[in-house]
Amino acid sequence: MFDRIVYIGDQGAQIKLKDKEHLAMNLMNLHLVIEDENKKILAEVDDLQDDIVKVRFLGEIVNGKLVGGVLRKPKIDASIRVIEQSEIPMIVGRDEPGYMLLGVSPFYNDHPVYLDVNNFFSNHFAIFGNSGSGKSCGISRIMQNMFMDKRLFPYKSNILIFDASGEYYNAFKDLNRIDSNYHYRFITTNETDGIGEPLRLPIFLLNETDIALLLQASNHSQLPIIERMLKLARIFAQGGDANRYKNHLIAKAIMTILYSNETSPHKRNEVFSILASCSTPEFNLESPVQGIGYVRKFRECFLIDSHGQFSESVLLTEYVSSFIHEEFDDYEPPKECYYTLEDLEKALNFTLISEGWLRNEKTYGDSVTLRVRLHSLITSNNAKYFSSPSGRYENLETYLSNLIISNGTKYQIININLDDVDDDFAKVITKVYSRLLFEFTKGLKNRASIPFHILVEEAHRYIQNDTDRFLIGYNIFERIAKEGRKYGLILGLISQRPVELSDTVISQCSNFLIFKMNHPVDVDYIRKMVPNISDDVVEKQKTLQSGTCLGFGSAFKIPLIVKLKMPDPMPKSGNCDVVSIWNGNINISHTPSVSVQTQPVVEETKQSFITQQGIKEVNNQPIVMSETTQPVVEGIKPSFITPQNMGGVDNKLDSSTSPIVMPETIQPVVEATRSTPVTVQNTNIEQTPNNQVVSQPSNVINFGVSTNNQPISPMPATDTISPIPEVMPGDNNGNTPPTFM
Repeated sequence: MFDRIVYIGDQGAQIKLKDKEHLAMNLMNLHLVIEDENKKILAEVDDLQDDIVKVRFLGEIVNGKLVGGVLRKPKIDASIRVIEQSEIPMIVGRDEPGYMLLGVSPFYNDHPVYLDVNNFFSNHFAIFGNSGSGKSCGISRIMQNMFMDKRLFPYKSNILIFDASGEYYNAFKDLNRIDSNYHYRFITTNETDGIGEPLRLPIFLLNETDIALLLQASNHSQLPIIERMLKLARIFAQGGDANRYKNHLIAKAIMTILYSNETSPHKRNEVFSILASCSTPEFNLESPVQGIGYVRKFRECFLIDSHGQFSESVLLTEYVSSFIHEEFDDYEPPKECYYTLEDLEKALNFTLISEGWLRNEKTYGDSVTLRVRLHSLITSNNAKYFSSPSGRYENLETYLSNLIISNGTKYQIININLDDVDDDFAKVITKVYSRLLFEFTKGLKNRASIPFHILVEEAHRYIQNDTDRFLIGYNIFERIAKEGRKYGLILGLISQRPVELSDTVISQCSNFLIFKMNHPVDVDYIRKMVPNISDDVVEKQKTLQSGTCLGFGSAFKIPLIVKLKMPDPMPKSGNCDVVSIWNGNINISHTPSVSVQTQPVVEETKQSFITQQGIKEVNNQPIVMSETTQPVVEGIKPSFITPQNMGGVDNKLDSSTSPIVMPETIQPVVEATRSTPVTVQNTNIEQTPNNQVVSQPSNVINFGVSTNNQPISPMPATDTISPIPEVMPGDNNGNTPPTFM
């Protein structure tokens, strides 16, 4: 087949064919072995030009194993041959410990393709593809294969799936049917469907950066306010001296006002404003102030005399000063304590008066914005997600431990459904959980001793080039992408729009599964962002069938086209079955009238007319039709809606509903070759005075044609959807995937 090498370059070579008869063979993407007495080089056919085959070097074969890269180029007189059957496993992997079944190779007669588990799951990975290309089915199949592999037994796995639409519940809900030691946990924001557990992320586990994201902080001046707010919330949560500390803050704020250069009326208004939002049982406008021989309410101390001064200025200052305790200025609260969103709001009010931010015009607007957003959160439906499941404080380790293990049950997959919240809030939840996991894994004494995998569905909605790094100094997903691997925290991105993802995160991914992608912007983005990817690899994915992906990276010997089996069970990620819905059985409570008039029959070569008597010919073949015959479209076997099964809203038409009147025409009959006799049975015909034909159908209509001249029985009306194929679309081999049974 191959004559000789005519050109050797840095990345490949050109090979001359012995004769042009071989051009009829499918040589594209064929793997060749170029060998001499010192080395073997694996190459792949990239291009064909007349009798010249262009190949790209993939690696060297050393002791029966493929080593990526080519240090020494082959000799010009090296021999060339097609890879042998026994050598295919060094490309697609072997069924051995540390490997799991991924799918089959369509290029090698559906030879099994095995995935290097360590190399894949120890590094960040990404799964890209158009909507409907098989991404969700692909990750479901991979996870199912992993748990069904008895050699792996991933009992200690900790996989968190951030599910944008709850589609993975069906795929993993029966995980324990594989093995009784496996368990799946479904945590959801949708508390109305009765499935799973409600999402609860206690507010006291959130740090300053989390709160900044939650309240959508937009500039650096808001960060000190948030930091101070959290400090005060922890102080107030301690009880004991909490009120004394509040009184101290109120008193200092009032003294600052009293010694300012403002007019007395202005001072009074400011003091009253402070006490309206921040007060205690001991210190408020109605508090008694003891003078010499008399008692006044605190508000009465702000009467203004004829000189424009407070008449009780001495009494006022002495009373306020009595609440100031300088030792509180350096007080540091415990970092771990229980508090609620409402406690945060109170702490924010004291924060603003304690630091005088409300009197600073530069930060006043920012402060008001934070107060409004926090109050809106408290009064919204989202507030419930930040309550504590136990109603008491639990630290990060305890919370994560209870997330993974509950009532003695170890969960391998925790699915967090974010279907019931908007994208902005879902992004915050995803980032907070990711930050908590990063802090936990980073703090482990034995590095990477408890690995976690974060799978983010619809990742382009959450992992973006956000402004986080400019506001808080980092983006948590970018930090995990750069540092998480060494701590055992691994990201898995699933997205249909890689162009909208963070450049930094994608660049840190070591393995990719690329399903069909057509958008040139996304294709070009992958080409630019993924290191060491060839144009040939990028172009291959454009022609992939649904359920087939291009896999490449550290877990693959070479870039491979892999066909995955359908997961069993399936995720709820399929398209709406419009045809099945359209053809569904619809009941009505009465029979509508249908008017019919003749129309021409459309043919490729000639047209004829069907009269009310119903007999004419098309392509020299008779057509027998009654006046109530429905249209026939060759090649389609529909379930026709008869007057008995027409319906309206809720599949019913009540007595008040107007009859459905069909157009007074018989629709054209479209034939590709020739027509077949069509009959209508059990139909009663009634002639109206205006020569219209009104049908009163009964029972069953037998109607239709087929391409083999056999009548087609009407498709039974049903609400069921056609069975799910055993393999992803494009698999014609009838392979049956393993099940959970």
